[in-house]
Amino acid sequence: MPHYILFNDEFFEKETPILKVGNRAFKFGDGLFESMRMANGKLQFPELHADRIKATMKALKTDGYNLLDEYFLKTKTSELARKNKIHANGRFRLSVYRDGEGLYTPETNKVGYLLEVKPLETPTYELNKKGLIVDVYDEITKPLNKLSNFKTSNSLPFVMAALYQKQHRLDEVLLLNQNGFLCESTSSNLFVVYQNQIYTPALSEGCVGGVMRNVIMRLAKQHQLPLIEAQINPQILNEAEEVFLTNAIGGVRWVMGYGRKRYFNEVSRAFSGWLNQLI
Repeated sequence: MPHYILFNDEFFEKETPILKVGNRAFKFGDGLFESMRMANGKLQFPELHADRIKATMKALKTDGYNLLDEYFLKTKTSELARKNKIHANGRFRLSVYRDGEGLYTPETNKVGYLLEVKPLETPTYELNKKGLIVDVYDEITKPLNKLSNFKTSNSLPFVMAALYQKQHRLDEVLLLNQNGFLCESTSSNLFVVYQNQIYTPALSEGCVGGVMRNVIMRLAKQHQLPLIEAQINPQILNEAEEVFLTNAIGGVRWVMGYGRKRYFNEVSRAFSGWLNQLI
């Protein structure tokens, strides 16, 4: 059975060559992307995804951010899921790029988009049975600037970190910002439990403003758990009780080890349970 993508409101078979050589996302990384999850036929947290897309498009000075709203996300993901006979659970990637010609200076700020989907087996966010083994990646640090909190198409620091992860047979690596403080992992936001307090890097530390990060912070407030956005020294990893990672596709994933340090998963397990109650 052919697999379809949605490219600027038209369906194409996945392997159809559709991007032109002048595509600005290909040439300059001039765009953004958003990962989303559908559970039981319902797109999860569409309003948060729409808000982040709008904020990113504004930051990139592209036009049409009011068109890629919650209604657009629900409608287009539903259409693509049906086209691919995915009736319940799937993961989506929306890529948005600045369309048109030009060198570094674009000739237009209009955008195009590409939407992809892959099926998922279960509707729930499954907490990993085996904890992750992680390390700190310090070969390339993440810069602090106006684009640091957004998921742009310029992802080379994460690619290089992922290559380091693969080379050293790790499950994940943690990135540092330019000042040497913890920022995030290659694909997730970071939370650390230390002395009965939950810490996560503040947005001012350059981490991506993740949708699941937002959800976890809301859940912590709802269940009256102290959660602090902070500047976090990587040395805390040697003293913490728990470390866990979050993203829109996987939900919560707990870390078992960093070097010789081993962690529990009581808090991460609680968050995973509360998260699944939202489905």
